[in-house]
Amino acid sequence: MRLKDKIAIVVGGGQQAGETMGNGRATALRFAQEGATVLIVDYDEASAADTLKMITDAGGKGSTLRADIRREDDCRNIAATCAERYGRIDILHNNVGRSRGDKPTTELEAEMWDELFELNLKAMFMTCKHVLPVMREKKSGSIINISSTSSLCSRGTIAYKTSKGAINTMTHMLAMENAPHGIRANVIIPGLIDTPMAIERRAQERGVDRKVVRDERDAQVPLYGRMGTAWDVANAALFLASDEAQYITGVLLPVDGGISSRIG
Repeated sequence: MRLKDKIAIVVGGGQQAGETMGNGRATALRFAQEGATVLIVDYDEASAADTLKMITDAGGKGSTLRADIRREDDCRNIAATCAERYGRIDILHNNVGRSRGDKPTTELEAEMWDELFELNLKAMFMTCKHVLPVMREKKSGSIINISSTSSLCSRGTIAYKTSKGAINTMTHMLAMENAPHGIRANVIIPGLIDTPMAIERRAQERGVDRKVVRDERDAQVPLYGRMGTAWDVANAALFLASDEAQYITGVLLPVDGGISSRIG
């Protein structure tokens, strides 16, 4: 098992309702399949509990914790709870993000800019801030932050793209700052992935069938002509969390079927 006896925190380990699986849930399940004990953190307690049941039904181990990661006290409590329950933190996987409410520059309200940055960037900074001292005590750890191809490619709206770009640069800083402590920090850059957050919301907002949204997104992907799945993201996270990636830090890893390779 590639994560045998590791302790992993998956922030955003639940998911919204939908036909497919979300990235956070798939990652929590994949970590557990490979031997990790997983602390599933989510604002939605019921959804986190559903993820835990999937893990325990398959013979894995874990627990849940409700948190609003926009609150620093909750982020502090994530680290403290994991250390109290399990004695250490080996992996921090930050999966929370949102684009809903974003608009082109001249149409975006300043309040919405702040709201998106608070969730997409500030919250991730705070979870890292409070987990790092626990990792530093053990002189080891792996931090995996989820960004987006929007950080690299053209996008019609500004706040989501800019906040995701800031995740990339923040993670570079974390990698260099914490390398002397034996802690690695890397970014996964998902492209078009068939998740409930991607499909259900867009279908509902546009008043169209899910198939319409899926067909449009599939047509944009160079590799295989289809979107990826949450398992593609989860498998990338598994690699970065494992000792197989022990010499890898500060990397931006696209999981996008080639979308970010379209230059020019």
